[in-house]
Amino acid sequence: MSHRRKTRQREFYYREAVREGYRSRASYKLIQIHEKFNIFKPGDLVLDIGAAPGGWSQVASHLVIPNGRVFAVDLDYMEPLDNVLAIQGDLTDSKTHDRLKTIIGEPVDIIISDISPKITGNWSTDHARQIYLSELALKLCVSGFLKRGGKFVCKLFMGDLFEDYITNLKKLFHYVYFYKPKASRKSSAETYAIAKGLKKGPLKKKKTTKLEEVEENG
Repeated sequence: MSHRRKTRQREFYYREAVREGYRSRASYKLIQIHEKFNIFKPGDLVLDIGAAPGGWSQVASHLVIPNGRVFAVDLDYMEPLDNVLAIQGDLTDSKTHDRLKTIIGEPVDIIISDISPKITGNWSTDHARQIYLSELALKLCVSGFLKRGGKFVCKLFMGDLFEDYITNLKKLFHYVYFYKPKASRKSSAETYAIAKGLKKGPLKKKKTTKLEEVEENG
């Protein structure tokens, strides 16, 4: 792809994001992932890792209504969004984990992560840092945040640490897929892992309706 065509592709998604009111062009990556893999459904609880500026949270919040909600966490402050509760905190700090568990109150259905380090231009460094951040997101999946059978979507930079990460992912989830959305630049070394069916995790309590509560109480 020529430089001119690449620029046009980036500009297209940027213009679309502005036109449709999305926080970032990355919103279209999650839209395209959902269209292919059917990630979200109404009523889902979602945890968005490394959420700022909020492009993914914004998309997810639209897809889980009614009755669903998004919890977004990032080291940086994130401007408020409808149906999104943003928590500013450091994922390497156990206190942030404790805050999240208290605020969310139950296992979520889906964890999503488009997290990326500050790019240095040294690919080995950038790859290692991005995989480290994705490992933090994966650890949340197996630390009681994600329900048994839940889904996990994360960005990954290709490199020498990629295969080890995927091997571990496949041990934890029943199904693992890879996808590069059209909204990603073809020249980019990023891809997305879509994992479904967490093998071990907390069971989510079934929410009863008012009618069911009446019937239970006689």
